[in-house]
Amino acid sequence: MKKLILSLVAASIITACATQKQGTGSNQGIGDTRTTAVEHLDDRTYKLTAHADDKTYGYEQKNAIKVGGAREQSGPLNERRFLNALLGPNGEAVGYYREGSCCAFDTPNGLFGNAGMLDLYKVYWEGGTDTLSLYLNMYDKGDLLIPVGFTAREE
Repeated sequence: MKKLILSLVAASIITACATQKQGTGSNQGIGDTRTTAVEHLDDRTYKLTAHADDKTYGYEQKNAIKVGGAREQSGPLNERRFLNALLGPNGEAVGYYREGSCCAFDTPNGLFGNAGMLDLYKVYWEGGTDTLSLYLNMYDKGDLLIPVGFTAREE
């Protein structure tokens, strides 16, 4: 039974990766690009100070937010640290949930060979009319910016 379950899980992962690999023409495969040290407001929240000029930052697969940490086993925590730092456009508290993984890409920081998957989060705030989608990359490290349409916690 254990072998059957493992075989099914492996087949699902291979199928998902093969399906999602299509259309991978993104900049996700360049690995670590961070030039600025990451600061924290607390253990669960990054301190974000710089705003993204690029309207695709975080909103498109090819320009996912590179929080890093997968190799150090802090990838999911780093994703939450980033999202916990965000506020709505007028300082509203933000809520979020993980929609799932998608969008396989090549990375030198992959845990299984040179492959990684993006995580898709849905983000919303009270009084907001839409739920926005943000793509996060927990394999590669990049400079962390405030996506267009958001502000960030200061304390």
